[in-house]
Amino acid sequence: MAYSPQNFTAGLGFVQRASFALLAPLLALSALACSSQDLPGSGAGGSSPAASGGASSGSGGRVTAGGSFNASGGSADAAGRAGGFSNGGASSGSSGSSGENGGSSSNSGGSSGATAGGSSGNAGSSGGRAGSGGSDETIDARAMVKALGFGTNIGNTLENTATWETGWSQPLITQAFINGLASRGIKTVRVPVAWDTYATNGTIDPAKMARVKQVVNWITTAGMYAIVNIHWDGGWIDNEKGSAPYTLTTEIKSKFANYWKQIGTAFSDVGHKLILEGMNEEGRWTTDSQPYGPANIPPLNEMNSLFVSTARAQGGYNATRALLIAGFNTDIEKTCVPAFTVPNDPAGAGKLFLSIHYYTPWTFTIKETNDANDTQPVATTWGSDAEKKTLEDLFTRLGSCSADKKLPIILGEFGVAVGTAPYVRQSASRVAWMTAVAKAATSRGIVPVLWDTGSEISRTDGAFSSDFQQAFNAVK
Repeated sequence: MAYSPQNFTAGLGFVQRASFALLAPLLALSALACSSQDLPGSGAGGSSPAASGGASSGSGGRVTAGGSFNASGGSADAAGRAGGFSNGGASSGSSGSSGENGGSSSNSGGSSGATAGGSSGNAGSSGGRAGSGGSDETIDARAMVKALGFGTNIGNTLENTATWETGWSQPLITQAFINGLASRGIKTVRVPVAWDTYATNGTIDPAKMARVKQVVNWITTAGMYAIVNIHWDGGWIDNEKGSAPYTLTTEIKSKFANYWKQIGTAFSDVGHKLILEGMNEEGRWTTDSQPYGPANIPPLNEMNSLFVSTARAQGGYNATRALLIAGFNTDIEKTCVPAFTVPNDPAGAGKLFLSIHYYTPWTFTIKETNDANDTQPVATTWGSDAEKKTLEDLFTRLGSCSADKKLPIILGEFGVAVGTAPYVRQSASRVAWMTAVAKAATSRGIVPVLWDTGSEISRTDGAFSSDFQQAFNAVK
């Protein structure tokens, strides 16, 4: 999702809207589309979460403690869903987990606990990295699915565009929190990052880069996989600050490649437990009169190709690590079309994942309040036969798409707001929805990664909320 200071949007990567009323027409347009990030989701460019399988993209804030999504802090055309689930609500309880080398345990050639020919400091109990950042490990994305397990996002934090890491009322990330995730069975941690907001003349702040590397090292040392992306970050990739129709410009492509050169270089010595993700919920570039249409797909294909070729060229582990390419707005229906193509990968076949988000139906997972004469009212319950069939049909389509395009899927965001009175979501329905999504994903070899900003998982020690614990237990 993209983020806004106070909203729950798909880390849903959404941009916040000046008002939800402005969002409604866009939400209707994308009702049948794939998903997008601030939430949970993407909501960028003002698009709303698709009603059938996608989250909206854009910037956005996090959700407040009640899980509501507010529209403050962003202009109307720069905002989609606000950025994340509400804070709080997770129970306490702490425990650590044993660390392991930040690189894969199968890598050889380095000294114990440190990298040979790379930077030092990756603590671990077993071997270092091979050679000068290289590896003898064979990466097969589909074979990694089981190891990636069940994941979560650290939402509304390092992708914050107000005051980095803490501007949306999140605490600083601690190693105790990371270890708590690992001790409770989380296998993958997605780390959304705003790079452009804090860059100077195209150069990423070295202190920000070092902080992301520190968090990634904590994650991999705890034995988990890390996913690092370029998140909404003001919507510059989708050119949201321009006027519609949005276009993919030479400036955007150059800026995108420049950042991936810097990120790739900085992480070239980090082992294969790190996955790089090109974009969040982008795909709004168009040259026709429609907000979304066939003209959007070729620019997305071009950006995915640029990401893969640029990341690979930075050497070290980047030459063979798993990479995560973006679906169209990370929406199922908009991505699972013939026009969406898989980039040519210099590393060969089998090292790419496809990113999809899921926040359907958005009236249950994201929507905060009803407007006068609202034709799509907030839903506080979920679980009818029709709703379950919609979910199964969309995931069946996604599974077929994965097989057809020979791309394993990472469901990089899914989640449901707690809501505020009088729109508090029924706990049993929240559990049923999260469980159904997780089961639909894992049964098809898709990696589920929760969008969370503190409402489902404690930022102190990684403890799970009761609702999320039930969904987690159902598929672990």
